[in-house]
Amino acid sequence: MAKKKTTSPDDEFALIYDQQCPVCSAYSAAVEVEGGAASGVRRIDARSDDALVRQAVEAGLDLDEGMVLVHDGKLYHGADALNRMALLAPKTGFRNRLNRLLFSNPTASRISYPVLRAGRNTLLRLLGRSKISAGKSAR
Repeated sequence: MAKKKTTSPDDEFALIYDQQCPVCSAYSAAVEVEGGAASGVRRIDARSDDALVRQAVEAGLDLDEGMVLVHDGKLYHGADALNRMALLAPKTGFRNRLNRLLFSNPTASRISYPVLRAGRNTLLRLLGRSKISAGKSAR
């Protein structure tokens, strides 16, 4: 579900993700949207002080609970972001077809996202990395 309109038309496609998570970084690097290659998606580290990160937090989105996609001025969080990215993925290429197959159904995204998030949290613990909110509160 879309949350709130953003103020910048320059951010047609932006993905806010945890750059310290290897899986999140790999997914972010692989993301493609219809009509533009992966380079058409602005990638933003959720641990940064970027204006869109601040806006997502101000909108009440917990960045430890999910990535955020900014598309056409709206914020999509967690499973909704994953679903939207799958719907925007090109229909060509194995990786894109797999992404569409796994996550273009909103129910499938809602069911799988908590499992993916738990894997991320476990991986961060194993790597000795803090959650995003822990790093921000230390500033």
